[in-house]
Amino acid sequence: MATDDAYGMNEDETCRTYILPALDRSGWTTDQIRPQFQINGGRLTPTPKRHMRDDPLVADYVLEYTPDLPIGVIEAKRYRIDAQDGVEQVRRYAKKLRLPFAYATNGREIIELDLRGASPSIREIDRFPTPEELWSRFLDAEQADSALGRELLTTPNNHSLRNSDNTIKRPRYYQRIAVNRTLAAIARGQERILLVLATGTGKTMVALQTVAKLYNSQWTPGRKPRVLYLSDRNMLVDNPKDEYFLKAFGVDDVTKLGGGKVVKGRKVYFALYQSLEQRDQVEDKPLYERYERDYFDLIIVDECHRGSARDDSQWRRILDHFSPATQIGLTATPISRKDADSVDYFGDPVYTYSLADGIGDGFLAPYRVRRVRLNVDVEGYVPEPGQRDKYDNEIPEGVYGPRDYERVMVILERTEAAAQYVIDYLRSTAEDGKHGKTIVFCENNNHAGRMRNALYNAASQEVNKHSDYVVRITDADRDVGMAHLDEFRKDDSDEPVIAVTSKLLNTGIDLPAVRNIVLFRRIASMPEFKQTIGRGTRLCPEIGKASFDIIDFVEATRLFDDPNFDGPPLRVVRDTADEQGHVIDTVGETPDGQEIDPETVAEPDSAYEQQDGGAFDSASQAGVIDDPDEIDRIRARGRKYVVDGVEVYKWGESRYQLDSDGRTMRLVSIRQWVRGRVLELDLAPASLRSQWASAKSRGALMSILKKADVDAEELPDAFDVPDVDPVDLLLNVAWGLPLVSREERFNRFLHEHQEFLKSFQPQAREVLEEMLLKFVEHGSTQLKPETLQVQPFTKMGSVLELTGRFSGDGLPLHAAIDELGRRLLEAS
Repeated sequence: MATDDAYGMNEDETCRTYILPALDRSGWTTDQIRPQFQINGGRLTPTPKRHMRDDPLVADYVLEYTPDLPIGVIEAKRYRIDAQDGVEQVRRYAKKLRLPFAYATNGREIIELDLRGASPSIREIDRFPTPEELWSRFLDAEQADSALGRELLTTPNNHSLRNSDNTIKRPRYYQRIAVNRTLAAIARGQERILLVLATGTGKTMVALQTVAKLYNSQWTPGRKPRVLYLSDRNMLVDNPKDEYFLKAFGVDDVTKLGGGKVVKGRKVYFALYQSLEQRDQVEDKPLYERYERDYFDLIIVDECHRGSARDDSQWRRILDHFSPATQIGLTATPISRKDADSVDYFGDPVYTYSLADGIGDGFLAPYRVRRVRLNVDVEGYVPEPGQRDKYDNEIPEGVYGPRDYERVMVILERTEAAAQYVIDYLRSTAEDGKHGKTIVFCENNNHAGRMRNALYNAASQEVNKHSDYVVRITDADRDVGMAHLDEFRKDDSDEPVIAVTSKLLNTGIDLPAVRNIVLFRRIASMPEFKQTIGRGTRLCPEIGKASFDIIDFVEATRLFDDPNFDGPPLRVVRDTADEQGHVIDTVGETPDGQEIDPETVAEPDSAYEQQDGGAFDSASQAGVIDDPDEIDRIRARGRKYVVDGVEVYKWGESRYQLDSDGRTMRLVSIRQWVRGRVLELDLAPASLRSQWASAKSRGALMSILKKADVDAEELPDAFDVPDVDPVDLLLNVAWGLPLVSREERFNRFLHEHQEFLKSFQPQAREVLEEMLLKFVEHGSTQLKPETLQVQPFTKMGSVLELTGRFSGDGLPLHAAIDELGRRLLEAS
């Protein structure tokens, strides 16, 4: 019976006095009880100042049958707290850890949550189950209650891999779940297994630990299993081979097939579909047919949504040949089409870890979206009757729109305007002078080449310092492109900064340092869209990357509105640019549904061939060619028309931010957006006004606002009040203070602060009077010493000479300018 002292115990004392002894009485050893089990890292949330990380999810105790094999979770409460208060909390932990058993206890009561099957229950029990009791129930829940199931699940993980600090690289909680679910499926004889894990969440670690457990078990009695790791790109097999499997199993057990040579006697084989198709000149057989059908026990199909996914794929024949093997499909984006269905082939996923899960857990980078509309994309392009393109081809009349660009119609200025926008954006978001690594996705190789050229020309000052600042990396660039890719992948390399591609970099490659994804190719396929934006989801703490940005020129991010998409962006921005690609306007627009033609941008085919031609499809436009013969002629010819001299400029900009549910996006106007960012500064109006008056603190505030996509200098034009100072606009938007023109502030200053001016010597006063005129003409952002380097000050003398005018008993120059600003901007 508890004493009164028990009711005064804190949680730790309750655990030591009551909960741990209760576990001990049920036979749980210290090694089986994991205290303060950290489940995730805590969600990352970008702020104007820095990235904030939410508190991680931590369970009081996790019960492990063997190391790294959780079978139950406990939420402990103080002795005096009702155990019922821990039920929802521990249910959350159990759901996250995919555990069928959870317990809430205060030392007096134990409440068990049995979450198995269709009839879950919550009931009070008088003791914890023993390890063997819970283990038996766990095996039943996992449908792995067999000798093989027990062996596979209890086989230890491989601990050969090391982190950068030489600590053991252990699987994360969801990776352990994926491995255990896979092993349980194998134990019950399932021959086709599908795992869905978001890009950047470590599918290779799951594959390694699965193979390691099978390797150290009696799954294949009397010998080690033979494993084939299969994909369609060298980078997709070389990285797991070199960075994971060779380190875990050694060179004697790991090999890569190629050159048409049959290699046997190894345990883990890596191969490309293409390599397995190579024919032997003697037997005239593809390499895969020279292996017995049952040679491999396990086949891991990486990026299984591609390559062999289609029913009629040539590469599917490889999987069919090795059909006796257990086959595991790994993907972030299972596909479901008439001719290709991941689930139809592999079955329902045994485990899914989504992009939303990864962002919520803090293992993946959240992202922002900036939607940029160019005028020719919104209005369409209409050639003159009889107009000819650059190569003297007569252009068929009609309205050409986004579906036609780069397939049928090439507008050179469209690419140049987009390139200028990207360069301006990188310059405005540079940190310590370094631009964020950026991938630009284009429609095809030719488009990527022209975009590379346009970016190169727009970034002349950067190219002068780093000749490889911008490069093209496509399948057509071969060894040179791969060399650029090797450098681009490094988080500490200064070049390349921009990689321009078509499809080559949209899947299956780790690029943790990428901060910007630019979409200049239309994407209608959800799997392709997820794979593409997945290039930015990896965290890179080495360079402080905890989020990334998506710049969308082609409305591809409309797929965020699809209910099948998981993991919405933090916000969306819509810009308007002039023909040079410079931002001229920022507006809000309600997203409307976009009908996407799946035939326009299809799922990448197995060979990833770049298509330079394209179908002419403008049926939804008014005034287009409607003669079927003419349309067929154009389609059959596959001709593209190249024009220049077209005025192209940025049309609009929209911003979205996450609503309180953490999933859906809410449209905000430019006024709402600016108001939110100003209030995040956590300053009162007087404090904002005071800090704005000082050149140094004003620069810091402007920098913070700019990182939050608020350019203070552009606000007067954005709000159509060019005669109002930025700080007055900020005060008006955030707190509703009245707008005051710069002319009004100037006149009031002359009326109220003549004595301040007269306190300076005539030569110093001349400088301040010219600074006042600069304020009237350009605003408070000119109230800084750097302004002395432009006319008319340069005619008065050097900066040193002008500074000398303020020597003596009066305020020094810098202080005088700040005081001038304070008096100009004080409350009306």
